[in-house]
Amino acid sequence: MNQTIETILNHRSVRKFTEQSLTQEQIHQIVEAAQSASTSSFIQAYSIIGVSNPEKKKKLAELAGNQSYVENNGHTFVFCADLYRHEVAAEMEGKNISETLESTEKFMVSLIDAALAAQNASIAAESMGLGICYIGGIRNNLNEVSELLKTPDHVIPLFALVVGYPDQQTDKKPRAPFHHIYHEDEYEQDKEQYKKELLEYNAQISEYYKERTAGKRADTWTSQMVGMLDQKSRLYMKDFVTKKKFDLR
Repeated sequence: MNQTIETILNHRSVRKFTEQSLTQEQIHQIVEAAQSASTSSFIQAYSIIGVSNPEKKKKLAELAGNQSYVENNGHTFVFCADLYRHEVAAEMEGKNISETLESTEKFMVSLIDAALAAQNASIAAESMGLGICYIGGIRNNLNEVSELLKTPDHVIPLFALVVGYPDQQTDKKPRAPFHHIYHEDEYEQDKEQYKKELLEYNAQISEYYKERTAGKRADTWTSQMVGMLDQKSRLYMKDFVTKKKFDLR
């Protein structure tokens, strides 16, 4: 096993950082790594907003659900779906491409491009001995986040990536059974086998939480997921996406 794979397999989310900020060189290297990710048809349909202003970080933390580590970290990166520069390119070339830009396909391209870039950034950061945590909570209040970051039409903040020097040792969380993720030739649909493997995974996750919380928590993966998905959240998203001129046609 090489060092890159070891870094990837050793991933865990870090939610407590020291006060040490990232250097400009580190930030530049992380962004360059993000830019080296694959991108559909060279479209590069994403942007990254670095948030270093203390007041903005504090406000972003509040909007993300009062998560302290969004404010207290080495640096905060916000990854955005971004087709704004493509609208500008069309103006430069004297074309109207709004129908294409506002299609579901290009919306999906921008989401995928941003996710690929973010994962490159995460691996780069972890290879530098830094810790990371993805923050989907900024989607709780995207109108306010967009106003805070001054994002124009055709740009949607998707998630933040907080990076810094870890101030805690966290355990690696067990992932889903291999055969639930990888299917050979066709999708495996043996429901009884699924349930059997999920019961085994439930036991593994329950033990993980028991050890992590000294017995205060022992919930299973299935109960956790169903409980979360049973709660309606962020139902404004379609309207927001449309308002930002991703019409999903």
